[in-house]
Amino acid sequence: MVTAYKKIDLFGKTLIQKVDLKPPFEFAFPVAEQACLLYMLKGETRFQFDDEHTNIPTNRALLLNCLNSGKQIADSNNSDGEIIIVTFHPDILKKIYDRELPLIFQKSDKITNQSSRKINNDFLIQKYIEGLLFYFENPSLVNDEILVLKLKEIILLLSQTQDAEIIQVILSQLFSPATYTFKQVIEANLFSQASIDELAQKTNLSVSSFKREFKKIYDDSPANYIKNKRLERAAELLLVSDTRITDVAFDCGFNDLANFTKSFHDKYSTSPSNFRLKQNKMDKKR
Repeated sequence: MVTAYKKIDLFGKTLIQKVDLKPPFEFAFPVAEQACLLYMLKGETRFQFDDEHTNIPTNRALLLNCLNSGKQIADSNNSDGEIIIVTFHPDILKKIYDRELPLIFQKSDKITNQSSRKINNDFLIQKYIEGLLFYFENPSLVNDEILVLKLKEIILLLSQTQDAEIIQVILSQLFSPATYTFKQVIEANLFSQASIDELAQKTNLSVSSFKREFKKIYDDSPANYIKNKRLERAAELLLVSDTRITDVAFDCGFNDLANFTKSFHDKYSTSPSNFRLKQNKMDKKR
């Protein structure tokens, strides 16, 4: 249950909220054209989407857009919680950036439907949140000019974190909504270093739902299908280029040379170097 609630508005819309919670509690996000940053000041929250969940501990944040239904937060350890929520409204952002939106809101070239991201602990974001508490304690000092500056500040901080790339994907959906098919996401990321968990995130599905959808479309498990496609691509590159074997492995989505070599041998009954060598000898005889 909510034991205390405060909010600060900008241009007639809720910008910042401070919510004190006592277990058991549960909050479902409405489907709306907005995104928000949730920061856990106290306690731990479970973010539920589809049939999986992610825990957000104290001093951690979660960024998500609210363009899809089925998202909710709930207590995860039966302790009191305290949350700060900063909301990003497209119309307010257009108003404060009257000339051009920052890059972080511009359409990303990544083929992904990911709509949430757990933000790594960032000292500057933590200090930013602590600074917001001052305005809840001193509401008479709040005005639109200060709030515009605070909104621009968090946007700048998010754009400078190590998660900036996926943050751009999430926030750009506010202005350039794009939904890719399951196959489009898979094909675009087939030879990347993405793991099964990461591919599931990119399709905006839980791992279990991702595996079920993958089996239905490709009639194979994700791990087996992706490994075979990467090995087939590696074999092609070995035949048509002089690229180092290490680079071939990396370019085809393998981040471990020993694993690549073993997997290649299991499929083609020879090592990558011998595979290339045999083919070169056959070409010379022709």
